[in-house]
Amino acid sequence: MGVHAIDRLCYDIAHEPGTLERLRADPRRELARRPLTAEERDELLRGDVAALYRRGAHPVLLVRLAGFRVLGLDPALYAARIRTAEPRFSVPAPPEPA
Repeated sequence: MGVHAIDRLCYDIAHEPGTLERLRADPRRELARRPLTAEERDELLRGDVAALYRRGAHPVLLVRLAGFRVLGLDPALYAARIRTAEPRFSVPAPPEPA
């Protein structure tokens, strides 16, 4: 499941009753309930959003971890860590006007 399970956790924090409270109360237990690898769980517990992003997790969903201040993240720390990740894609600059 991998990336889907990471994205789903981020979605569930805002939309599934009880997820946020369980994650705050006992993050290891909540993550153990989900189809994640040991490495993915470790990255989540460390708040390593750059590694999760490189794995393919969606940054708009990942930012919820910071917005809800779980797994040791807050908006400033999220921003600093996500900036260390190489972009997975880029959008070319518009052409210069003639």
